[in-house]
Amino acid sequence: MGELAASLRHEVNRYSPGEKLPPSRRLVERYGVSPVTVSRAVAVLAAEGLVVTRPGAGAFRAATAAGARARGDTSWQEVSLSAEPTLGGAEPVPRTVDDAGILATLSSPPPGTIAFNGGYLHSALQPERALATALARAGRRPEAWERPPVEGVTELRGWFAREIGGHDGMLDPSDVLVTAGGQSALTAALRALAPPGAPVLVESPTYPGMLAAARASGVRPLPVPLDRDGIRPELLEEALRSSGARVVVCQPLFQNPTGAVLSPERRGAVLEIARAAGAFVLEDDFARHLGHADAPLQPPPLAAEDEHGCVVHVRSLTKVTSPNLRVGALAARGPVMRRLRAIQVVDSFFVPRPLQEAALELVGSPVWGRHLRAVAGGLAERRREMAAALLHDLPGLPPLEPPLGGLHLWLRLPEGTEEQALEASALRAGVAVAPGHHYFPAEPTAPHLRLSFGGTGGAPEIGEGVRRLRTAFTECGLA
Repeated sequence: MGELAASLRHEVNRYSPGEKLPPSRRLVERYGVSPVTVSRAVAVLAAEGLVVTRPGAGAFRAATAAGARARGDTSWQEVSLSAEPTLGGAEPVPRTVDDAGILATLSSPPPGTIAFNGGYLHSALQPERALATALARAGRRPEAWERPPVEGVTELRGWFAREIGGHDGMLDPSDVLVTAGGQSALTAALRALAPPGAPVLVESPTYPGMLAAARASGVRPLPVPLDRDGIRPELLEEALRSSGARVVVCQPLFQNPTGAVLSPERRGAVLEIARAAGAFVLEDDFARHLGHADAPLQPPPLAAEDEHGCVVHVRSLTKVTSPNLRVGALAARGPVMRRLRAIQVVDSFFVPRPLQEAALELVGSPVWGRHLRAVAGGLAERRREMAAALLHDLPGLPPLEPPLGGLHLWLRLPEGTEEQALEASALRAGVAVAPGHHYFPAEPTAPHLRLSFGGTGGAPEIGEGVRRLRTAFTECGLA
């Protein structure tokens, strides 16, 4: 559909304003596509203001800018949207929202480009047939279209409670709130745990979507360095003491972007340090179902070992299924759960029940276990292929430490590398990458790229993508 829209976008310039475009049946014959594809491509052009559609008459080139209605002066908005002073003469809280890091992984690259920048599974690893079956079954349930409880469907909350809290009963359904995916859960948790202007401690580097959500909520993300064993407890303790922060955000399992796993020795230390400081640990467990087939047994969530209600846990089904199954969960104990629920009710009321019911159908079916095993095997294979291709085609790079979970590799670049220039060169060569500076809450320690293997179709695509990346490295004088 994207290629057809691009062709029609070029073709529409040959028509005069108001002139009718060829009928759909002629476009179907010319491009060899279905009527649905043509309809969607025309809808894209209509949304861009290039064409207008008239029911029963067809599509017409839109009026030119000169003939269009004059657009008013909107420069006044800069003042209204700028930072506002806080009470008591405190430093103004910035109100800008930086979505660049998120768009680096969400934006679709041009046709023919190999996507090493994605943050989701390739369609070949998504359970599309099982999802379609689950959605169809869910839609036939008598209660499927009734309004759900604002906290979420009880059975789904129970499933999340068992998944997160383990078999020791650390959590029950009342400790779980169903959310519209992980990003929504992170945003709600940040707003619940920290007031505007407050410091929030984050791993460095870390997930850009969390940094964007924090800044959009008016809180100040402060870095705590990590290494291959996860966040460093001694630096965390010092940062809590010096900043007065009461929230620590971490990804203990297959951290994004480094792939680090919080070591057994540090798990207890992080919880104890946070409790002593009166701080919450916001545990983003995004990669729980993204372990590779050759990975050792995964440690349980921190929430399963938290006796005192320090951990607010975020979990999502989106990463391991489809970008469109935006169903996740927040798990917490104590008064904080009431605040989390209140924020969700105010923001969005509840998660649509058909999606919740479809998620229940999926995770309760025999297909679920088979799907998780297929994902584990597919990710392990793709990781090995990308690591081998990089070693073969770009041998001068620092040694890789491929993770045993997650969707990507964290590639350190030679000192002095201009990430933006390399990103642009790679795109010209036909491969999209995610520059590393988006992942740092402060100044980057070194230039990096995040390369996704989970979003690729397999070995041939990975090999070709790395060869194109080598072309970009050569153009930038790095190989």
